[in-house]
Amino acid sequence: MVRDFVTESLAHDPIHGYIPFVARSGLPQDEVSEQEIIDHPWVQRMRHIHQLQTAWWVFPSAEHMRFQHILGAMHLASRVIDEWYDSLVDACHSVPSRAYVDSLVRMAALLHDVGHGPFGHFFDDHYLDQFGVTHEDIGAYIIERELGDLLRGIRRSPNGKMQPLEELDPKQIAWLIRRPKGVDDDGHPDWLIKLRALFSGIYTVDNMDFVLRDAYMTGFNAKAFDLSRLIHYSFFTPEGLTIHLRGLPSLIHFIETRANLFRMVYFHRTVRALDIAIEEIFPQTMKYLFQGNPIDHLDQYLDFTESSFLVDIRRWVHSEDPEQQQLGQQWQNILSRRTGWKMAVERTLNFHSTQGERMTIFSEPDLVLRRVRERLPANLKDLPLNIDVARHYHRPSGRLPAGGQNFLYDPGTGTSQELNDDDLFRSIPISFLIFRIYCQSHENDPALNAALNSVLGDAMDAKTNM
Repeated sequence: MVRDFVTESLAHDPIHGYIPFVARSGLPQDEVSEQEIIDHPWVQRMRHIHQLQTAWWVFPSAEHMRFQHILGAMHLASRVIDEWYDSLVDACHSVPSRAYVDSLVRMAALLHDVGHGPFGHFFDDHYLDQFGVTHEDIGAYIIERELGDLLRGIRRSPNGKMQPLEELDPKQIAWLIRRPKGVDDDGHPDWLIKLRALFSGIYTVDNMDFVLRDAYMTGFNAKAFDLSRLIHYSFFTPEGLTIHLRGLPSLIHFIETRANLFRMVYFHRTVRALDIAIEEIFPQTMKYLFQGNPIDHLDQYLDFTESSFLVDIRRWVHSEDPEQQQLGQQWQNILSRRTGWKMAVERTLNFHSTQGERMTIFSEPDLVLRRVRERLPANLKDLPLNIDVARHYHRPSGRLPAGGQNFLYDPGTGTSQELNDDDLFRSIPISFLIFRIYCQSHENDPALNAALNSVLGDAMDAKTNM
C-alpha cells in the first residue's frame, strides 16, 4: 500500500508511537475527514475526563485523559484489522472492503467512551444507574443522533479508500460499542457480529490499550504485556475471534497483568477510600450540577465534564447556601486527599469457581461488618466504620454473549474450542475479591483485625461442620 501523505497526519503517543489519521487538508469537499470527528466537541470533551477515575489522586504521573486512550484504541483497531482482515473474509460471507472495515472499527474505537460522565464508571454506578442506562447507551445515542451525518461522510482511513458505494452506518458503530446482553445480533451480518469481539471479549482494542497505557502512566510497568505476539497469533475462524495455542501464554500474561493493575492501581486502598468519600456526598452534589437522564439533556451533558465538575465544587465553600457550603468543604477535604477513611483491615480471596464466591461469608459484607462489631470491645461497638468490596473477574467461567466469545485453535487437532474450556486457561482464577474495613484512624486496627479473624474462624468452623 502506498500511503497518501497529502491527507495523512500524525499524532505522537508514548505507547504506540506515531498514530496516523486522515486530516482535512487535501480531501474532496464532499468527504468528511477523521480529523473532523476527532476535533468534534463530543470527542474533545474526552480531554476533560480522566482515564483513571480517582487513581490519579494517588499515582502522581497518571494524569492521562480518556482522549489519549481513545486515540490509542483507534490505532489498535487498525493494527488488528491489518492482521485479521483476511481471516475475517475467509470466515464470513460478503465482508465489505478492508478500508470499510478499518474505518468502521477505527470510529467505533474512537467513540467507544464518548458517553462517559465525570469519574467514568463511578458516574455509571452512582448516577446513571437510576435511569437504567450506561455510558455505552448514551454513547450509542450520541453516535447516531449527534455524529451520524459526519460518520456517513467518511470515505477513507489512513490505510485505504472505501469502494464507491460503501458508506459507514452509524447504527453499526453504535451497536459495536455496546456490551452484549444475551443474543442481541439485531439482524446484523455475521462479519459484524464477529467484529464485536474487538470491543467485548477477553482482549479488546479497549482493554489492550488501557492496560498498556495505565501501566506505563502509573509507573507500574513500562511494557506490561507482549501486544505484538498477542495480535500475531489471533485470527478469525467461523466460530469467532480465535487465538492459536502458541499465543495462549501471551494472553494469560495479559490477563494476569490486567488483574494486577486492578489489585495495585484501580483497587488501591487510598483509591477506594476516595471512592467511598465521594459516594457519600455524590447524590447531594449532583442536585446542584446536573439533573435528569443525560440522553434527554445532551446540550447540558456536552458541557458537563470532570473539569467543569471540579471547578464548580471548588467554589462552593464560598456559597451562601449552607448545604452547598458544607458540601464544598467536604469536597475540599477530598481534593486535598483528606477522605476521613483509613484502611484498618484487608483480606483478599481468589476464586476458581463461581460457586466459591457465593459460598464465602464475604458474599454478605454487611453481615461480616455486623459480626465484627459484635466482637469488638464494648467501648468500640459504635466506632464509625465503612466497608468496601472490590471484585475483578480475570476470565469468563462459561460462554459469553454473542460477539464477546473467544476461541482457542489447537494445531494438533485442527479444531477450535471455547477458550474457557482449556485446561491451561482454567488454571487462572475466575475472580478475586478484596474485602476492606475502613476506620477514621489507625489506633483500633489491632482490635478490628482480631474481630475479623474471630468472625472468619467461626465461618470456617461452620463450613467444616456442614
